[in-house]
Amino acid sequence: MKIEFAPPDVPLPRRLQTAAVLQWVFSFLGLAPCCIVLFFVLLFTRFWLISALYAAWWFVDWDTPSRGGRRLNFLCDLSVWYHMRDYFPVRLVKTADLDPRKNYVFGFHPHGILVAGAFTNFCTLSTGFPSLYPGLTPHLLMLPLWFRAPFFRDYIMFAGLVPSDKDSASYLLQRPEGGKVVVIAVGGAPEALDARPGAYTLLLANKKGFIKLAMEHGAPLVPVFSFGENELFNQVDNPRGTLLRWVQERLQRLMGVSLPLFHARGVFQYSFGLMPFRKPIHTVVGKPIPVQQNEKPTDEELNDLHERYMSELSQLFEEHKGKFGVPEDKHLTFV
Repeated sequence: MKIEFAPPDVPLPRRLQTAAVLQWVFSFLGLAPCCIVLFFVLLFTRFWLISALYAAWWFVDWDTPSRGGRRLNFLCDLSVWYHMRDYFPVRLVKTADLDPRKNYVFGFHPHGILVAGAFTNFCTLSTGFPSLYPGLTPHLLMLPLWFRAPFFRDYIMFAGLVPSDKDSASYLLQRPEGGKVVVIAVGGAPEALDARPGAYTLLLANKKGFIKLAMEHGAPLVPVFSFGENELFNQVDNPRGTLLRWVQERLQRLMGVSLPLFHARGVFQYSFGLMPFRKPIHTVVGKPIPVQQNEKPTDEELNDLHERYMSELSQLFEEHKGKFGVPEDKHLTFV
């Protein structure tokens, strides 16, 4: 394989963009294990008190992730996130106003490999969420597993991330003052196994937990489609029914995280690596679907709202796909 190296005269802004995305990829893939190792290594050095004090703090602070976390807007507004935004670039597209007196459930699609669009739009201020939706604060849901990693848990809470369990989401949606947005990558980790350029398959047909959550709290549902999310990485072929897919799905059920074999480009060359391609991401936020509060919805009521949500999401996709380079013959497939 011929390696295509980056030219030596790459402008400084592009170098900064690459550095910003490199630290984000490392944070996503490697920071949690490093934090765990650091915590235990410090216990056997003269700096053991750091880990001991952190353990005490962790005990006191245990419930914070499920109580709205600890979002710090000044950290979400650092220049590194603007460089990351411009790397792809990422754009947030508004289609309707949202009432800041209400709480909302955003269904984010597709998951992609590393949910780059969701993180950039809802965990940083770089794409202008506060100005587009004044009075609303987004909280992206993440696997509870990551909130058990010392030090790392604080890092992700600073970005507004909260555990993807019912208690954490309910805490935000029941805030009487409103203004809370729970962002759920509905397909979750399993959907990442189908993430590849040109793919429009969503793991949604039997995903009704977020629908029930919205009904229990009377929170309007907002479909969100991130055009370009699946274009960032290539993935080793793993069709359903193959041995590789069986192993990946088995590991996902055991570990809670999926292990897609993805690749894209490197830092100093464009032929291979774990850095995403420079492909534009346009995250389109749809119109809110009104939801009547119903703490014990019947299966029929749940199915009706689920069908309406899928219909609204399909309509959102069809209305905007032409603007963002999706061929006319491409449509969403729900599995």
